[in-house]
Amino acid sequence: MTIRVLIADDQEMVRRGMRRILESQTDIEVVGEAADGADALETAKRLRPDVALLDVRMPRMDGLEVTRNLLAPATEFRGRVVIVTTFDLDEYVYPALRYGASGFLLKRSGPALLVEAVRAAVAGDSLISPSITVRLLRHVTGPGRGPGTAAGREAPVSPLTKREIEIAGKVAEGLTNADIATEMFVSPGTVKTHVASIQRKLGVRNRVGIAVLAWEMGYATK
Repeated sequence: MTIRVLIADDQEMVRRGMRRILESQTDIEVVGEAADGADALETAKRLRPDVALLDVRMPRMDGLEVTRNLLAPATEFRGRVVIVTTFDLDEYVYPALRYGASGFLLKRSGPALLVEAVRAAVAGDSLISPSITVRLLRHVTGPGRGPGTAAGREAPVSPLTKREIEIAGKVAEGLTNADIATEMFVSPGTVKTHVASIQRKLGVRNRVGIAVLAWEMGYATK
């Protein structure tokens, strides 16, 4: 399957570099570019790429606002969003994840991680190595507040089971489905089913959303 990608960045050189890297891969096609947020929103809705790479800071509309619009509950957009940022710790990262972005990528990460981020987004997994994702989530969410409802967040649609709480915590700690399956002596398919149930109950779009809320609710222990 060819992964269709939209690149949105106000710097032409950055867009050109990303396109060159991505199109060197046989399974990735860049279907469009945008130089500002408003154009990115319109182009994403029109072309419906599998992955939209959005710069955080763009004219007319920033990447955070584009993400909020694209991933709103009523939207018809079914692709993934990857927020691109210059900084390790950026105040825009956390809201972007809460709006449903699959994760974020540092601009200096290099060609290999850019490709990995796109493929991981389509797979519904972490966009960069789990250890980096966990480190950044720890910084932006702070220490867990103890089991319960995250501050400013309604309770889950239905309570998580004891097993789901355990799995949510391991997702927040950066473990893949295969890692969790090994630790819990179950099949990866069983873990995948639990993860899907957790996403539904927490009202998030992907495992990064699970990680954010699990850290807030005190389910992560490492």
